[in-house]
Amino acid sequence: MKYYIIAGEASGDLHASNLMRALKTIDSQAVFRFWGGDLMQKQGGEIVKHYRELAFMGFIEVLFNLRTILKNISFCKDDISNFKPDVIIFVDYPGFNLRMAKWAKEEGYQTHYYISPQIWAWKENRIKAIKRDIDHMYVILPFEKEFYEEKHNFPVHFVGHPLIDAIGQKELPNVTGIKEEYQLDHRPIIAVLPGSRKQEISKMLEVMLSITEDFPEFQFVIAGAPSQDAHFYTPFIKDKNIKLVMNKTYDVLSLAYAAMVTSGTATLETALFKIPEVVCYKGSYISYQIARRIVNLDYISLVNLIMDREVVKELIQENFNSKTLKKELRKILDEKNRTRIFKDYFELERKLGGKGASEKTAKLIVSAIKN
Repeated sequence: MKYYIIAGEASGDLHASNLMRALKTIDSQAVFRFWGGDLMQKQGGEIVKHYRELAFMGFIEVLFNLRTILKNISFCKDDISNFKPDVIIFVDYPGFNLRMAKWAKEEGYQTHYYISPQIWAWKENRIKAIKRDIDHMYVILPFEKEFYEEKHNFPVHFVGHPLIDAIGQKELPNVTGIKEEYQLDHRPIIAVLPGSRKQEISKMLEVMLSITEDFPEFQFVIAGAPSQDAHFYTPFIKDKNIKLVMNKTYDVLSLAYAAMVTSGTATLETALFKIPEVVCYKGSYISYQIARRIVNLDYISLVNLIMDREVVKELIQENFNSKTLKKELRKILDEKNRTRIFKDYFELERKLGGKGASEKTAKLIVSAIKN
C-alpha cells in the first residue's frame, strides 16, 4: 500500500520513522512518500521536504512566513494528487496538517492523525475540524482519550507514548568513547537542551550557560539539535567548562546527572531517562503575551501535565533568569529532592501506558485501510 506521511518537526520525524518501521513489518509492500527528516529517510521511501524548511514558531514568526507556508500547502496538495496514496498520515504539526486534512477529506482520501494536536491546551475549537476531517485519531497521552471521548464525543485510540519505545531501542552508549571524542572529564554531567529551532536556542542558551562558573564540580554538555549546524552554537560557548555534542541527545541524557531543558518533548524524554531537570521557557514578548491569554493550562511541561502536579520546576519568561535557574539547579542536585523526583518519574512512566505505541498504531492503520 502507498502511505503519504507529513511530519514537520524533529520529534515528528522520530515518531514517524518508528511508525514506518512498524508498518513495514505488517505491510511488506509499503511504499512511503513523506515530509520529514533524516530518521524517516533511513526507513526508505522518498522525502518531499525536510522539516528544517518548515519549522516556524510563535505567532509573529508564523505571520512573517505566511507566504511560504501557503506555498507549501499548495505544493503538498499537488504532490499528494500525483502520488495517489491509499492513506494520509498526519503526525502532530497541526497548523499545517489540519489544513491539509480538510482538503484531503474533501478529495476522498483516508485520513489518520498520529499524535494529536494539543487542542486541550489551546484552540479547542479545532475539534470541529478534527471531527469533520479525521477518520482515525491516535493519541499518546492518557488524559487525551477522556478529553476527546467524554468531552467531545469523538472516539480515539490511546496507543501509549512512542518515546518509551524510542528510548528503549537506544543502545547504551560507549561512555569511554564519548568522553574521549568530546574531551569530557571525570566530573558528573549537567545536560543542556536548549531546543531545536534557532529562535528558541538563541533565547534559551545564553541564560542556561550563564551559570556554569557557579558549578565548577560539574561539566556542562550542550545536546546540539539535528536540525542545526555545530557552528551555530559556537558563539554561546565562552567557558572551557562547556562542551557541545551534536545529534546525540539520548547519549548525553544517558550520561547526565541533571539537566536544564527547554519546554517541549525533551522534558518528557529527560524524565524517561530518569534525569532530574529544570524546565525553561522564554518566547518573544508579543508571542508570550498572546499565549498566556489563550492557553488554559496550569503547567507547560509534559511531565507536570501528565502527572497533574508539579514534579519538575518550570521557569517561564521573566522567571527564567540566571539567579532563579542557579537556585533551582542546586535543588535538583540535592539527594533528597532527587529521590522524590525519581519516584515521580516511575509513576509517570506507568501512566504512559507501556511499550508498543508504534506497533499498535501501525496495526490499526493497516486494518482500517483493509476494511
